[in-house]
Amino acid sequence: MSAAAAPKMLARSGAFDLDAVRAQFPILGTTAHGRPLVYLDSAASAQKPRAVIEALTHFYEHDYANIHRGVYELSQRASALHDAARRKVQHFLGAADWREIVFVRNATEAVNLVAQSFLAPRLGPGDEILVTEMEHHANIVPWQLVAARCGAKVVAAPITDAGELDLAALAERLGPRTRMLGVVWVSNVLGTVNPVEEVVALARRRGVPVLVDAAQAVQHFPVDVRALGADFLVFSAHKIYGPSGVGVLWGRLEHLAAMPPWQGGGDMIERVAFEGTTFAEPPFRFEAGTPDIAGIHALGVALDWLQALGLEAVAAHEASILAQAEAALAEIPGLRVLGAPRKRTSLLSFTLDGVHAQDLGTLLDLEGIAVRTGHHCAMPLHARLGIPASARASFAAYTSPAEIEALARALQRIATRWR
Repeated sequence: MSAAAAPKMLARSGAFDLDAVRAQFPILGTTAHGRPLVYLDSAASAQKPRAVIEALTHFYEHDYANIHRGVYELSQRASALHDAARRKVQHFLGAADWREIVFVRNATEAVNLVAQSFLAPRLGPGDEILVTEMEHHANIVPWQLVAARCGAKVVAAPITDAGELDLAALAERLGPRTRMLGVVWVSNVLGTVNPVEEVVALARRRGVPVLVDAAQAVQHFPVDVRALGADFLVFSAHKIYGPSGVGVLWGRLEHLAAMPPWQGGGDMIERVAFEGTTFAEPPFRFEAGTPDIAGIHALGVALDWLQALGLEAVAAHEASILAQAEAALAEIPGLRVLGAPRKRTSLLSFTLDGVHAQDLGTLLDLEGIAVRTGHHCAMPLHARLGIPASARASFAAYTSPAEIEALARALQRIATRWR
């Protein structure tokens, strides 16, 4: 069975066959320190199914040429695949128009583009940009940069001790000087699934545009940007089984059409002269230079692969894995899971008494278990929780119950040894 055919077979069967899913990921058959690899760092970057790996290889072997510039057949074929990937992203997000899909390097670049092109021209001294205490640095620092340049400031909406957004406090901070709200859909530290529909509706009633960081969301449950009602949404390909170096900015077409270019160069122009330059329409206005052509094509293949499995089936599997992990880690003496949100998905961050997070990660690595350690690019959130760092186990469509058991056994041994 081919890599592309396998998920289609699973979809037709109506069942989520974990063994068949795992067989699609060559790296899961490898070892670390002589032990079977247990990969629990999918929130940082998901592993790639064979369909994506083969798509990259095939593209470079048979279809590669620069796009939108050549009249020869190979360039036309590459251009068609590139354009098809954009429409796949459009349909995946439920966007109204393919022109609302901008390809960038990652979610971080997408936030920077919005900060520099959309917000900066609207920002003045005393204005405010509202974010939350649980944001990734990528949804904090770009706003700080434009705020510093324009005399504005970044304000943080607090979270509760359970690790949920304090919606009442957020509403209070949506003031008359608020010019932008940046909110994460799923926390990359707590796994909290924020009620973004409610948050967006609240902001829109105040006339405040909203950017949603969906980097930890789109791979776990269906997203419909038209139903969501936000102004911008961002995600990275590498977290949704695609290649690294590719990201997506979705923006309302009326916003993109009014925004000036952020970067200049080839393929984003209409006409160039020394007297002045005019620019292409969205999305090309924001895509200066040669993009990662093969990577964008492979992102489209990754979306095909995931949709063939069925996001609902993946979500059900991941919910089962999360429940197993929560129960198993609750039995480890001295282990504290960060946060207790009512709605959580895909990951658990934790500390272990007497063991620094970095040491904990190293000890688990020696048993072949890969987890993330540190502040997870969320230093303000760790400060709010009163800790410098944590360990994080994160899950994906390919995570197995046996891997959760291996993690629990290893943590039990470490806890016993260090008590």
